[in-house]
Amino acid sequence: KRQESAGSRRQSHVISCLLYHCNQLNKRTNEPIYIKTMGAVHGVYLKYVGLSAVSYAGYSYLVASGEMAELLTLSGGFRHLIGTMQDPSAALTPSNLRLGIAAILKYSAILNGTIALLFKAEVGMGLVGKNSTNGQIPLWSYLLYFPFHLPSILYTRIHAAQDRKKKVPVPVASEVQPGWYVGGMYADKLNKKWGGVIDLTVEFPERCFDCTESYKLVATWDGVPPSPEKIDEAATFAVEARKKGDVLVHCAHGRGRSTTLMCAALVKAGLFKTWEDAFEKGIKPGRPVCKLNRRMKNALSEWQRIYVDEKKVS
Repeated sequence: KRQESAGSRRQSHVISCLLYHCNQLNKRTNEPIYIKTMGAVHGVYLKYVGLSAVSYAGYSYLVASGEMAELLTLSGGFRHLIGTMQDPSAALTPSNLRLGIAAILKYSAILNGTIALLFKAEVGMGLVGKNSTNGQIPLWSYLLYFPFHLPSILYTRIHAAQDRKKKVPVPVASEVQPGWYVGGMYADKLNKKWGGVIDLTVEFPERCFDCTESYKLVATWDGVPPSPEKIDEAATFAVEARKKGDVLVHCAHGRGRSTTLMCAALVKAGLFKTWEDAFEKGIKPGRPVCKLNRRMKNALSEWQRIYVDEKKVS
């Protein structure tokens, strides 16, 4: 009973911590937080926090006994491994399977918690190892970071399936202006030849690399915009790529990151004077699901001030 009570206290502590961080985030943003309806743009930070918290709760439940927790320490694990090597027949016992699951959950809690911190700091996009030349993710990344990759892939597939089932289905990519497309990671299903592709994902391999004249990776965490400098660099790339053919700007779902970059690209191309007009008049009519969170709006405002308004004055 004492062991069960200890496990329950650990789970309660995890839940309390999660609620505390939600409350603090709510106070800073003055925006309500809806965990059940968390979208692709808003509340992404909570997705990583939630994965970490749920993993830790599962780990705490499995290691409610002090002996099991001791086996997951470096010294305890080493002794257990030596014992298993001496008696291989004991490797697949229920307690060892339980221990293996607990180890995976502990690793998932640490990894996703770390990614949540990197997300807030807007750094560490190179951690996943995505190739900036062809947009591919190496095998070692999938093996090493599987507690991050698997939920990301599953979540995006479910999200894409839901988009297809809506009363007005959401296209994998939408032509928001002639020759300018905003889309998600499945934009390759359009089977188009592109003049240029701008990829804003950290978490997925590029699927359009073989059907584009030029490719640019601007890796950002889901829900996080590029810096004003990166936005301008990518917008310039987009304008040049448009001379070769249609341009695709995509993220995971074709909601936030891709919309941020497309706002700047349309202004850079001379189609609109401000990013606000590009968003409201140039993108939203063609892809109503597009959204911008506060970070994205701030990044675009800063980009507009530095690279558009100040250049006009000078």
